[in-house]
Amino acid sequence: MPKKPEKNSRLGLVFWVSASVILFAAILAIIIPDRFQIASESVYGWISNYFSWFFMIAVFGFGVFLIFLALSPYGRVKLGGDQSKPEFSFRSWIGMLFSAGLGVGLVFFGVAEPMSHYMISPFTGGPIENEDAARMAMGYSFFHWGISQWSIFGVAGLAIGYSQYRKQKNGLVSTSLEPLFGTEYNRKARKAIDILAVIATVTGMATSVGLGIMQMDGGLNIAYGIPSGALTQIILTAVMTGLFILSTTTGLKRGIKWLSNLNMILAAVITIFVMAMGPFTFIMESIIVGLGDYISNYVGYSLRMQPYSGEVWVQEWTVFYWAWVIAWSPFIGSFVARVSKGRTIREYVMGILIVPPILSFLWIGALGGTAIYSDLFNGTNIGGLVLEDDTAALFALFDQLPLTELFSALAILLIFTFLVTSADSATFIVAGMTSGNTENPGMRLKIIWGVLLGLLTVTLIIAGGLTSLQAASLLAGLPFGVILILMIVAVSKSLRREPNDSMKRRQKKGKRKNV
Repeated sequence: MPKKPEKNSRLGLVFWVSASVILFAAILAIIIPDRFQIASESVYGWISNYFSWFFMIAVFGFGVFLIFLALSPYGRVKLGGDQSKPEFSFRSWIGMLFSAGLGVGLVFFGVAEPMSHYMISPFTGGPIENEDAARMAMGYSFFHWGISQWSIFGVAGLAIGYSQYRKQKNGLVSTSLEPLFGTEYNRKARKAIDILAVIATVTGMATSVGLGIMQMDGGLNIAYGIPSGALTQIILTAVMTGLFILSTTTGLKRGIKWLSNLNMILAAVITIFVMAMGPFTFIMESIIVGLGDYISNYVGYSLRMQPYSGEVWVQEWTVFYWAWVIAWSPFIGSFVARVSKGRTIREYVMGILIVPPILSFLWIGALGGTAIYSDLFNGTNIGGLVLEDDTAALFALFDQLPLTELFSALAILLIFTFLVTSADSATFIVAGMTSGNTENPGMRLKIIWGVLLGLLTVTLIIAGGLTSLQAASLLAGLPFGVILILMIVAVSKSLRREPNDSMKRRQKKGKRKNV
């Protein structure tokens, strides 16, 4: 059995083209870092200026589509056979979704985002550094980490999981489009779609890893005085790469599952500690008010643009988030499809659109809310530190709480385990995409992609820091956003032909009307 994946994991066209593109970008960033940074800024500006509208309307549509499916009779269809059962317990399932989908970014932005909005208003002439600014900051942070993000993952996962486990096909993105283009559609088009999916996944994942490495670098410097800079970041990336390659050798049910549960425990410990040591009543009231503001402003924020003022706040925040999430949606989609096998579409949609966002709101409310309280009522300067260096946000908060060094260490460990879990999952999925063996890809491919991911991350950080990471996400997210729309059309077309009992009743009603 162990030899079978290696035999099926051939290094075909998808691997060679996608690996060559990624390696070329990494080498280019090393050779001409200054020009690479300038090019990154140009790409970021061009895409955000001309295609922001596309990201906004697409992501809003993803959420509407998934909610409709969950509430319709199609929600009874399982991602698997009618008699199939979930492979993982609910707790482990949610843990893996949370760790793979949100971990690194949420730890990075959990304090940095609400404090940024508190200091610089999302609206021209809006309130800053007062009670109204605090409320708006929490509501907008909830919006960015709520249903919209997970609707992107949900669309990709639904199309891939339905094709793979309901129709018993492979888990490739190109295969999920067969209901739209036919089972024999152009081979070159198939390869191009899978190559795009791989490149999008690796660049999106590199953005997440890069953010995490930068935050760990800043945290080690602030908490323990370890020199910050390129050398530390390279060492951290190398150690992380080695550990997630080691983790991936244990397989999905052991390595990733164990680390995902560890992530949940660490995140829970930090959240409970901050709630206990921080302003508990203020935190809970902030979460309730933030949730109400999020719900009441959901449509307005989802479709908000700034064509009349010429401001770029939406592009810098919301559009970046959506492009980043779209960029690594092939990975998260494939992964959530893999761990959601046997669950109904209704359970799948409700699970990913409700539970992870609620956990995110608790994290942002506890940590971000405590940071806002500290600045608002205690006269601290966490917001000012965030504007200077957003990697310092989390550790600036811990400076205002007891057991600073202990919980700084736990936060760094949490970032690291989130990175390992996400990178572990990503290499598993990308290895499957480039070999066609999505159920159990070969170890050789996992290691190759692990090394390439680490290399790309380091070069992007060195070449342009956050700008290069953002540009990579936008560049990969734009074309894959179109693919996600095609995946919606494909899965909708296939579901209309679904032969399960609920669909038969629906078809009979339709026939009676036509008689």
